[in-house]
Amino acid sequence: MLAVLNVLGRLLAVFSLTYLAPIACSLVFHDGMLWHFIDSMAISAAGGVLLYMATRRHYRELKPRDGFLLVTLSWVLMSAIAAVPLMLSYDTMSFTDAFFETMSGLTTTGATVMTGLDHAPQSINLWRHLLNWIGGMGIIVFAVAILPLLGVGGMQLYKAETPGPMKDSKLTARITDTAKALYLVYVGMTAVCLLSLRLAGMDWFDAVCHSFSAMGLGGFSTRDASVGAFDSVLIEVVLSFFMLLAGINFATHFLAVRRLSIGPYVRDAEARAYLTIMLLAFVGLTIFLLAEGVYDDVGTSARMVLFNLVSLGTGSGYASTDFAQWPIFAPLLMLFLGGLIPCAGSTGGGIKMVRTLVLFGQSQREILKLIHPAAVRPLMIGRTAVSEHVAQSVLGFIFLYFMSAALMVFALLLTGLDFITAFTAVIACINNIGPGLGEVGPAGNYQGLSGLQTWICSFAMLLGRLEVFAVLVIFTPGFWRK
Repeated sequence: MLAVLNVLGRLLAVFSLTYLAPIACSLVFHDGMLWHFIDSMAISAAGGVLLYMATRRHYRELKPRDGFLLVTLSWVLMSAIAAVPLMLSYDTMSFTDAFFETMSGLTTTGATVMTGLDHAPQSINLWRHLLNWIGGMGIIVFAVAILPLLGVGGMQLYKAETPGPMKDSKLTARITDTAKALYLVYVGMTAVCLLSLRLAGMDWFDAVCHSFSAMGLGGFSTRDASVGAFDSVLIEVVLSFFMLLAGINFATHFLAVRRLSIGPYVRDAEARAYLTIMLLAFVGLTIFLLAEGVYDDVGTSARMVLFNLVSLGTGSGYASTDFAQWPIFAPLLMLFLGGLIPCAGSTGGGIKMVRTLVLFGQSQREILKLIHPAAVRPLMIGRTAVSEHVAQSVLGFIFLYFMSAALMVFALLLTGLDFITAFTAVIACINNIGPGLGEVGPAGNYQGLSGLQTWICSFAMLLGRLEVFAVLVIFTPGFWRK
């Protein structure tokens, strides 16, 4: 435990450097937030150094289970520290609401309790979006890229934080090089997204913020009306394109860039399934909304479906219209897809497309056995054989995932929340999507929830981002036995 706290102290000290961005922003825009961020940076740095100094004698190489504890504590502590400038800037904001906002940012959920974003200080908006961007690839993977400077091995942390069941394959010989390679692609795509948004009509500040949240699939916006406030087809198309890219495994992007070929995308069964389902849902929902008379022409229907489907389906959470006013089939389908189809290794949430494919393949095998009991059929994802160990792990994950979601829905119902709000809030939070329906729909936010309801949703976000196992394992008695 003390060895974990030692590394946590160093991570906290490094995290304090992220405050330099909003500090610089405050200096440029003279928004009055400068000393709030300087104080917050000092608190983070001092806390990290003190924690490190108090435990420096207990430094040792981390064991595999230490990684799970460090990951969970990191997300919680970073969210708590990141909440400080919000509380300093808004006298009426409680720690509960500030923690929810920053947990939402770092887990790339995009749910918010804040209003008046159009007139919020620029440094506050930049801070929220920066959290989206950092959380997109994961604080721990980011830290792994620089942990050699701190003298700490990173493989345990990478395995604990990286989403998906097939995370032992490495792109490079060393895990630190892998993390750096992924971030190089991530930074490069963010830069291209930023320039594209600027050319599409956004000013530089909005382009920076929305490129951060689009690539992180976080869905934060500088406007209360989200992307709908810009009312621009071109901006929506640019954001849709980059959200689609962010929903694909960044390892696939890395291989495509390194080989200068689209071959890795073609050979990636997960990416093919993801894009195919998106296309079918786009066509189906466009026709459905036309048939229901929601929109009068194909162009408007296609525009609204494309952006909001991609946003929710990838787990981003932007909105260009109040889709809660659509026939309920449409928004529920989009929320459902957001929990199933983002690829492992992407910045999206949910159970991941690769697990969906494993479950589909396993179901096919079971049906085949009913017809041909003696048949032997390997479980395949594309051209890759999936081991029985992985299949069993996926089944265990799915059970815990759905049971956790169900228990949190019941918990919210016990607090007096109506079913639609409770159900969609949990689905949106555990899948890191953001907006739900009812009180937490795209036309509103999570501000109306009570303190207990807010903490339940915060836990759902953490549980979803760290994919259930990494959080729940630390609550088992066996984890703490020597």
